[in-house]
Amino acid sequence: MPEQALKPWRLDDLQNVGHVITETAARTPDALAVSVATKKRRSDGGIAYDEVTFGELERRTNRMATGFIESGIEIGDRIALLVPPGIDFVACVFALFKCGATVVLIDPGMGRRNMIRCLAESKPVGMVGIPLAHVARLFNRGKFRGCVKNFVVGSFAGVKKVSAFDSLDGDSFTLIAIKRADPAAIIFTTGSTGPPKGVLYRHRIFIEQAQQIRDYFNIQPGTVDVSGFPLFALFNAAMGAATVFPDMDPTRPANVHPPNIVDAVNRYQADQSFGSPALWNTVSRWCVANEVKLPTVKRILSAGAPVPASVLKRITSVIAPDGDAFTPYGATEALPVACNSATVVLGETAKLTDQGLGTCVGAAFETMQLKVIEISDHPLKSIKDCHDVARYEVGELMVKGVTVTDQYVTSTDANEFHKVRDGNSFWHRMGDVGYLDAQDRFWFCGRKSHRLNTKSGTMFTVPCESIINTHPAVYRSALVGVGGGDEKTPVMIVEPEKDQWPRGKAKQEALIEGLMELASRYWQTDTIKHFLLHKSLPVDIRHNSKIFREKLRPWAAKRVRV
Repeated sequence: MPEQALKPWRLDDLQNVGHVITETAARTPDALAVSVATKKRRSDGGIAYDEVTFGELERRTNRMATGFIESGIEIGDRIALLVPPGIDFVACVFALFKCGATVVLIDPGMGRRNMIRCLAESKPVGMVGIPLAHVARLFNRGKFRGCVKNFVVGSFAGVKKVSAFDSLDGDSFTLIAIKRADPAAIIFTTGSTGPPKGVLYRHRIFIEQAQQIRDYFNIQPGTVDVSGFPLFALFNAAMGAATVFPDMDPTRPANVHPPNIVDAVNRYQADQSFGSPALWNTVSRWCVANEVKLPTVKRILSAGAPVPASVLKRITSVIAPDGDAFTPYGATEALPVACNSATVVLGETAKLTDQGLGTCVGAAFETMQLKVIEISDHPLKSIKDCHDVARYEVGELMVKGVTVTDQYVTSTDANEFHKVRDGNSFWHRMGDVGYLDAQDRFWFCGRKSHRLNTKSGTMFTVPCESIINTHPAVYRSALVGVGGGDEKTPVMIVEPEKDQWPRGKAKQEALIEGLMELASRYWQTDTIKHFLLHKSLPVDIRHNSKIFREKLRPWAAKRVRV
């Protein structure tokens, strides 16, 4: 293969993100695009995988796009996609992009009630889904009266099969006239601090994100990523990298069976993997305990919540000696924003995190601007309404850049609370609090909505929890406030390590006494007098890492008298 075919290309002139598959297929048609673990087994007993090359993916998406258009899908149509991770998922997304449709991406992990609500609010005119998705559509037909352009991956009575397009021409496709600013998708937030909100992704957002992630991490054609987070597969495809979907339930990454991740890495000699902190906590523990290495892996990406230093230390001990783990920071509305690495965390910032100074998420990506302003719970219409705080002073974070989305299309009342006009541009309020240091690195101190106003002043969750998490018996913790009025009583809820749960009242009291003594040593935590033990803190389903403090507040209020 000619060397120039492997060089990354600029995406500046690309209009429709669906055509990145066309570009990659033209350069590396025989390169692996997507592989997915099946329930079948090879002759040696190992997991069998279904595979597709970029050339095959290009032909498949062309056939699908032609079939969708001939069946009535038009530019701008909102089409809900409910297909599990795998080849069909990636193919359907890029085929719909090629059509000019707006893909409504629903995370099944958000739960049935939230999923139905988000689907209804996005008002799709059609659905591409597995049979179970169409059962749900019909069961809730009153909410989906306008959902009439429907297709099934598999078979469902009365619904056109996507497989019916297999006989169409896949070698050519008339490009649809799409502008970079046109809608490409609606993606929903995790809902960790309220109902999930639908974020509008334009074609330019996907294109810019793919280019920035590729360039920052030097992701080259030929990279193989073992995917612990399905949506990242779309970026892989856009960057010309291969995605391997291991045998796992993507809605329960914390419960992954580590040998399945190891099998996928070894089978494809993967050099990269994206997964949540919960996934890599599980996998790295198992690898260390079983003396298993992942010698081909040079890069681990982990996001969704702060990654504990202990997890980063275990990760770097099992991957390639010259490899590293990275913790990109951002949100559905703005990604990527900043990034840090295990090398920097373990060598510099972790010790400060343990002292209650927050979690350093790193410096901003090249095209991203950061601004920390005075905390406000009210709309800020103009940049003139914002007041910067000094370095090392905690405030709320705003960001501006080419990968920042410009609006919510469901829960639209959130737009006035998150978007701030600045001339012809705008800033996005992240909903996070923290501060900038002398190196312009952002130190995350928690969600704005999770801060506590107490008699002793404002308390921020992450600094307090980081101190408590240094106790050897603690897996994770959550600070919540209870009591009526504006001033809350702080309560620290602690989830012990599974093998260190104190059995019996005396041991539980001894652990709590130890935690209180630890808290008394730091100004951030010395006012916390109430500690509760919890066997399993509730977390988001997308990453299994963001703690649902909203659910813990009433739980704590029943157990603490104030």
